Amino acid sequence: MIKIWKEKERLDGEIVDCTTAVIVTRGCSWRKCYMCSYFLESRDLSEKELIDQVDAIFNEKSQVVKIFTSGSFFDEREIPEKVRKYVRDKVKEKGIKKLIVESRPEFIKDEILKDFEGINLEVGIGLESSNDFVREKYINKGFSFEEFKKAASKLRSYGFRVKAYLLLKPPFMSEREALNDVLNSIEEAKDLVDIFSLNLTNVQKNTLVEKLWLSKLYRPPWLWSAVEVLKKADVEIICDPLAAGKSRGPHNCGKCDRYVAKAIRNFSLTQNKKDLEVHCECLEKWKVSLEIEDFSRVPLFD
Repeated sequence: MIKIWKEKERLDGEIVDCTTAVIVTRGCSWRKCYMCSYFLESRDLSEKELIDQVDAIFNEKSQVVKIFTSGSFFDEREIPEKVRKYVRDKVKEKGIKKLIVESRPEFIKDEILKDFEGINLEVGIGLESSNDFVREKYINKGFSFEEFKKAASKLRSYGFRVKAYLLLKPPFMSEREALNDVLNSIEEAKDLVDIFSLNLTNVQKNTLVEKLWLSKLYRPPWLWSAVEVLKKADVEIICDPLAAGKSRGPHNCGKCDRYVAKAIRNFSLTQNKKDLEVHCECLEKWKVSLEIEDFSRVPLFD
């Protein structure tokens, strides 16, 4: 059922306690992205079962609450209006200083956003890339950059914060192409985004990415590529490298993975680029990968 854990989150430049939850819903309505299989954990639940999960979240004491659904919080097929408003009321009742949710652009509507006026709301949108070709052909995201911009503008018009998720290394891209695409996406989207979240592709079951990975035609991104993005980006940007160090997750040589992943997480809290001053001998191998993978089109190193 519901997964709840405590972590740290930035709030107005300070580091505070955050309750993060992944609640079980009917799952994402799109279900077609090439790298994602989160919907396989979905279940149809009653409103009471959904509200019971919400109660479990707000039993925890934190200044910030993140609620993930593995889909869209504003999709009424996932989160009915009654449940959505129950969350809103709990945020006010508990004096939560910031609520973070996620949604696809098509569910970001005036009639829903009005319910959250007066709340410090941050909405994450899985933009993945500002390049429509990359998003359509390499990810199969199902919406355009223009649709993202309209949704972001609407959120901003209500005074809400916009978080854009960017995907590092979709299938069919070399390491260098993927790195450059993220940096280009930041430049093209930064005027409408308050904070970026860099998501490093991991190999989930029953996905196109898994088929490519099993055929040795795909390697998850190097952690060094994430470090490079974080160093070069001149915006507020965070990254939590899930499954770091595992063969299905972002990784370097195996020796430095934990160390580099920790540095990335520390930077996400502090935004201090000194936290990214990490080194390992495999850094040279990563540089070779950047040069050669453009031509080989297949991973050179495990």
